[in-house]
Amino acid sequence: MSEPHAMHLLVTGANGQLGQCLADQLRVQNITHTLLSREDADINDTVVLEKLIADKGITAIINAAAYTAVDRAESEPGLAKRVNEDGPLALAKLSARFDIPLLHVSTDYVFDGTKITPYEESDATGPTGMYGQTKLAGEQAISRHATKYIIMRTAWVFSEYGNNFFKTMLRLAKERDTLGVVADQFGCPTYAGDIAKALIAIASQLHSSAGGNEARYGIYHYAGVEAVSWHGFAEAIFEQAHKQGVITRRPTVNAIATDAYPTPAKRPTYSVLSSAKLAQDYGVPASEWRLALEGLLR
Repeated sequence: MSEPHAMHLLVTGANGQLGQCLADQLRVQNITHTLLSREDADINDTVVLEKLIADKGITAIINAAAYTAVDRAESEPGLAKRVNEDGPLALAKLSARFDIPLLHVSTDYVFDGTKITPYEESDATGPTGMYGQTKLAGEQAISRHATKYIIMRTAWVFSEYGNNFFKTMLRLAKERDTLGVVADQFGCPTYAGDIAKALIAIASQLHSSAGGNEARYGIYHYAGVEAVSWHGFAEAIFEQAHKQGVITRRPTVNAIATDAYPTPAKRPTYSVLSSAKLAQDYGVPASEWRLALEGLLR
């Protein structure tokens, strides 16, 4: 049997928070990669991507490109669809044509949030807004057109990059003495650096088995190990930031109800994801988000 070529990962959405964490991890782990941002090429531009995959000998694609403006998606459905549905469709077709795995990142928003126990991969989907609908359509396009794919649903992503809850809270802590944060929505904060490590670990295992065990393709959940409310997450951020001297005083965080903070898109009330299947199949443990917070603030 011929030796598989060296792994060469193509990362789309390279300028997003996950894309930047992937770039950091790939450099640290010294893995050959090509980063593609929206400025370099549109993920719907199959001609450019086809040439890139062929010329560079790409062995797998990690799609971190996404339209993530949940509220804006309600008024920009066309743009959300282009990035979240048409893009994954184009990549799925390339994955099939070149017979290489596609690792795609999806979201807890594909669920309606009415469960009271952690969501598993086999649970029925039912997105309530445009963002979730376009992300689900992207998942469906991949499962129809690609055979070697991993769809990784994650949630409540935070990191040192981009715009996210963690960075917003740190900014507000310096500006205000008291804040109101929603306390009746529950989920699992997930550090983007951990998502990056998980994706790379999966890609490496798929590469070394050269797609051996087909049963390990499919949908997986990857999120933080511990569920909290947004209010609980804010408290954890302030506690750590204060302990490490990043903020001089901890603001008072008042618990508010979702109804007190109306948004154009409805948020899932409960979107806790169980990461058990991924741990079982790939040995990748759930994100220790409290440790990640500590590391980021340090």
